[in-house]
Parts: sequence; C-alpha cells; structure tokens
Amino acid sequence: MDYKNFQTFTAEQKGGILKIDINFGPVNVQGQEMLADLSSLCLRLERDRSVKVVVFESSNPGYWVCHYDTNLLKDMSTEAVPRNEVQLLDLQSVLERLSKVPQATIAKIEGFARGGGNEMALALDMRFAARGKAKFMQMEVGMGILPCGGGASRMARQTGLGKALEIILGARDWDADEAEKFGTINKALDADEIGAYVDALAQRISQFPADSIAASKRAVYASIDLPIKEALKEEAYQLFQATSRTPAIKRFAYADDNGAQFDHNNQKNWEQMVMDIQEVN
Repeated sequence: MDYKNFQTFTAEQKGGILKIDINFGPVNVQGQEMLADLSSLCLRLERDRSVKVVVFESSNPGYWVCHYDTNLLKDMSTEAVPRNEVQLLDLQSVLERLSKVPQATIAKIEGFARGGGNEMALALDMRFAARGKAKFMQMEVGMGILPCGGGASRMARQTGLGKALEIILGARDWDADEAEKFGTINKALDADEIGAYVDALAQRISQFPADSIAASKRAVYASIDLPIKEALKEEAYQLFQATSRTPAIKRFAYADDNGAQFDHNNQKNWEQMVMDIQEVN
C-alpha cells in the first residue's frame, strides 16, 4: 500500500507499524487539509492487512494537533437545526471513521492537543503523553458551543460523567499527569521515556494476527454501547470471526501438547510465550 501524497503529515511503514508524523504549518491546525488527509489514510488502512499498528506523533515542536480550524466555524448557522434534520459534522464523520480502522491506533502526544486535537486523540485506541510537553484542553464551552468532534460523546466513556463535565465545563488546560488521573490518556511518561515505551508496545502488538486485533477492537467498542447480554453475544461473534481467519486453533493445539499448560515454568512465562507462539501459523 502506498502511504504518500499527504499534505499535513507523512507516513512511514516499517514491518507492521505505520508511523504518522504530523507537521503542518506553524501549529498543526486541524482544517480541511488534515481532514482530507485523515479520510485518505482511513481508506488505505481499511484495505491494508500488512499494517497492524498506527502511531500518530508530531515533529512540529510544541504541537500534536492544536485544535480545529476556527475559520471553519465562523460561518456556522445561528438558527437552531431541528433534531430530525441534523447530520454529522465533517470532523465527527472523519474521526468516527478513524476510530473504526481495523488496526490498533496509538497517539504519542508531546505537545498541545486542544479542542479537535484532543478529540482526535480520543478517537484513537490508546493515548500516551509526555510530561512537561503535552497539554490538553476542551475550550468550546467558553466559545459558546460544545465539543463537537466526539469530545462530548467520548469523554465520559473515558472518564465517567463527573470528570467529563469538569473537563468540558472547566475549559482549562490539563497536563499529562492530570490526563492520566482523569482517564483521558493511558499513561503519562517522562519525555525521555515515551518514545521507547510506545515503540515497544507498537512492536509487540504488530507481531499478532491482524484479524485478532480487528476483532478485539470491534468487541471492546461494542461493549461500550450495548447491554451486557448483547455485548457478550458480540464478543462470542467476534471470537469466531477471529478463529476463522487466524491460526488460533493451531496455536491452542500447540500450547496444549504434552500438557504444556500445566507446566509451572510455562505459566510463569506467558508474556514471552505469547510472542514465541507467533511462529505457529
């Protein structure tokens, strides 16, 4: 798959990992150019089974994605739209498509991620932020609107209701350590540690079957929206989607040979064994 001809970022694939380097203008603003690039990226990822992990980072010092382009908001209608006529906004549609790509997606944040930038991070599967560099904010309520790129919809799913409203209504900056406590990121790391941590995680995930990664994503995301009984059915459905497309049965048979699962040493070393068994196909 060709990952070239983007305007707001570059893409480089090494093995099963695709790294997206955002670098657009002075502040990595999230305008129509970036939305078009993200749509094009999603189209390619949806058809590519060789990429298993996508890491979004920035080489623009001080910025990950600053916020949505305010130029695109100044001409909004001042008339209330009836509920039955409402359609998804461009930002919502693009970020929802990004959230559903079959690959594992990771945000490596070492700069400002405010407004639509933070909403883009929330649309990815995992988020890691550098202490002393990352800064987050949802400023929309102070401008007279609300987070409308998935921020109002995804925030509480990450943090719980009270924290979500504190973040959205407070409209203030929060740093990497606060983000970890809020639950908007997976982990805060020192600036000299984040690269190695994200690289190691991406490398590990990239060794696993693409269809197992995709099925896991679908099951986890479905669990947010469904009652537990229906979520469990979805989990079972995705299980068989995986076993029909991956070497899972061969691997379980291999792991069960000679009573291997009852061996104490094996039980102590599953973290490495799950990597070793990737050779069984």
